[in-house]
Amino acid sequence: MQLTKYLTLTTLLFIQTSLAAPAPQPQVARACDYTCGSNCYPSSAVSSAQNAGYNYVEQGGHAGSSSYPHVYNNYEDFDFPVQPTYYEFPILSGGSTYSGGSPGADRVIFNEDGELAGVITHSGASGNNFVACE
Repeated sequence: MQLTKYLTLTTLLFIQTSLAAPAPQPQVARACDYTCGSNCYPSSAVSSAQNAGYNYVEQGGHAGSSSYPHVYNNYEDFDFPVQPTYYEFPILSGGSTYSGGSPGADRVIFNEDGELAGVITHSGASGNNFVACE
């Protein structure tokens, strides 16, 4: 009888402790598929900027009164995985889509078929040059 009471009490304490402890919550971190200087971009943000820029190219327009998107001449000789002609379009660290004004330092590069070539930045580059984002 004592053993049964002991096992029942132990079982109840185990169940109570298990129920009282909250289940661990998964950590949701913002994925940095591209890092440009101190800016972190998930691939979804890159795709959004790329699509917005490509839509302007297809329509023959620009974002606001800016010159973006415009042809990117690749003076830095990046080895992009897609064929030119390349276009550059700003990607903004705040998450919104560029619509004119100051473009910031970071750009998505895509070709005339809308294929992503890469993500580049003025951050860490000399003069008006670009370096690849990591």
